Amino acid sequence: MARNVAFNGVGHLVAPSLADARMLMYQSKVDRELFDVIDLDPYGSPAPFLDAAVQAVSEGGLLCVTCTDMGVMAGNSAETCYSKYGAVSLKGKFCHEMALRIILHSLDLRANCYQRFIVPLLSVSADFYIRVFVRVFTGQAKVKASASKQALVYHCVGCGTHHLQRLGKATSHGTGFKYGAATGPPVGSSCEFCQQRHQLGGPMWAEPLHDLAFVQRVLAALESSPGRFRTEERIRGMLSVVTEELGDVPLYYTLDSLSGTIHCNTPSLLQFRSALLHAGYRVSLSHACKNAVKTDAPPAVLWDIMRCWAKIHPVKRERLAETSPASRILAVEPTLQASFALRDDANPSSRKRGLKRFPENPEAFWGPKARAKAGRSGSDTRTSGRSGQTTAPA
Repeated sequence: MARNVAFNGVGHLVAPSLADARMLMYQSKVDRELFDVIDLDPYGSPAPFLDAAVQAVSEGGLLCVTCTDMGVMAGNSAETCYSKYGAVSLKGKFCHEMALRIILHSLDLRANCYQRFIVPLLSVSADFYIRVFVRVFTGQAKVKASASKQALVYHCVGCGTHHLQRLGKATSHGTGFKYGAATGPPVGSSCEFCQQRHQLGGPMWAEPLHDLAFVQRVLAALESSPGRFRTEERIRGMLSVVTEELGDVPLYYTLDSLSGTIHCNTPSLLQFRSALLHAGYRVSLSHACKNAVKTDAPPAVLWDIMRCWAKIHPVKRERLAETSPASRILAVEPTLQASFALRDDANPSSRKRGLKRFPENPEAFWGPKARAKAGRSGSDTRTSGRSGQTTAPA
């Protein structure tokens, strides 16, 4: 670090420290020399650093956090996710967006301990990691609203339907707000569509993931400096999709999971989006998943649209078990008569413009490997992880 500082001639700007990052941040608070920007990008989980970071960032300062422990945050190890982030992850199609909401919940929860709260600027899921950019403010009155910004998730193990349950409730009271406990649950003992059980996940952040004005400024800055970044096309594509997302609709469904549940052909993205728009609901993509459907339509409407699609493209009902989710969903007649006639506004702007929205991996088996570990010496070695170290097999 010292050699790099000298090589770049920035000794008057950079002060490298060989220290525990947590102690460095805690000491900055003691000395009242808070950081305007803190960027946490450790190998794996940033959980050990979050408490110190929310205290050491200045008022309104920027906190950037990267998580690469996606196996934990995407539902493969729910109990580990709870121990690190205070939330239970679920293995649903929406897992990448839920991971973003879990880290935002964890940041806000830790900030609340010190009468602080977060305001997300941008939250992205890319490749094998997630990254969030938040500002941190102080204010006891605003902290009272934090419970109403979090939600539990009821996720059906049969058909994949999900419902949200807010932890708190904020109601207008004169010129301010009154806060209290929320009422629930939003579901019965079993799923109303397929009669199977629910899994309970969260709590997670249930407010918008992005500040659209901030994202628009980033896009404007990108356009004003063409060729500055090698990943310019990907940045433009991803941020354009972000601006199209429905900010007030947490989580999403996917076309393949909806079709797979009832064992029918998959409608095109434009056909399904058109059906939702014809029914009077809003719909958008999600930057976190290529075939995501983010909509304010209730689950009953989604399944009615799929029932109408199954009438056009019949399902071999005789092959379905009577107790299967597909059989139980298709046994109900739709109350909504869906129209799949294509609408011009069903095609999102980013798609019309041909932007690079969901780039493919550059090569097969691309992504992070296991953390480098010390092992026995031997001729059989392997290269491991982001560290690039060569280690003997365990």
